[in-house]
Amino acid sequence: MKLTTLFQTALAGTLVAIAGAASAEECKNPDVLRFSMIPTEETTQELALYEPMVNQLKAATGKNIEFYLPTSYASVVEAMLGGFVDIGMHGPYSYVIAQEKDPSLQVFATYAKHKGHFQEEGPGYKAVLVSRSDSGIEKIEDIEGKVVGLTDPASTSGNLLPRVSFTKVIGQDLEDHFSRVVYTGGHDLSAIAVLEGQVDIAFVATHRLDNVIDRGLAKMEDYNLIWSSPVIPQDPFVVSGQLCDELVGQITEAFLTLGDNEEGQEYLKNVNASRFVAMSDDDYNIIRDLKAAKDAKK
Repeated sequence: MKLTTLFQTALAGTLVAIAGAASAEECKNPDVLRFSMIPTEETTQELALYEPMVNQLKAATGKNIEFYLPTSYASVVEAMLGGFVDIGMHGPYSYVIAQEKDPSLQVFATYAKHKGHFQEEGPGYKAVLVSRSDSGIEKIEDIEGKVVGLTDPASTSGNLLPRVSFTKVIGQDLEDHFSRVVYTGGHDLSAIAVLEGQVDIAFVATHRLDNVIDRGLAKMEDYNLIWSSPVIPQDPFVVSGQLCDELVGQITEAFLTLGDNEEGQEYLKNVNASRFVAMSDDDYNIIRDLKAAKDAKK
């Protein structure tokens, strides 16, 4: 081989090595990890509830953890897209929205919930349509012309499923079937709005409705169950695609082993979960199909 060719080969190898090193250096390995969750009944309670999770993350990564309390589903999405938040719990629908904008976002885990009042065992949940038990609204035929409560535009069970799956049941768009469609701002607010007569009926996630009951704000017998959706995957925990692979592995391990110690078990008990389970992006394809159906109706 000629000297020139040898030099070109060596130079090419050096450039590849430099490019690889530069690529490795581009990943983020910050001293502080910011963590956020969509607004839920739990996030409106004491932030001390999350201390076991924070401690586990600190121990696994050697990083300080800062908790960012959001105002909406969209604020968690924007915080992750903007690089402000490194780890986030999204709703399934808001995750799909975020992942379309930044395909590097990685889902790594979700809760496996205990069986509850309305919630079934496992890493899935349903949207349910409920009315107040003494309202006289007991079946699908009773709801036309009523005031219905949704939660948040980026909610899966509080907006996407009602607008895709439930509209097939009634054969109309929600705005055409009901006298008024209102957004309450949260599942707990929807559940309470039904009891207080602010709305006649509301779509609520099964595990979120359980939380309202467990907090003593309502009883199971306060509600009529009018409709249930198919099972959908629980809220995904997601990491920024900018984080270094080793760090992502440490974060994932911290969540999946959270129930291995007494403190972690107490946290899981407080959120009515048995454990975290590993999840992948493909697990949320059902949500993409629902979103595509909703978008096609526009």
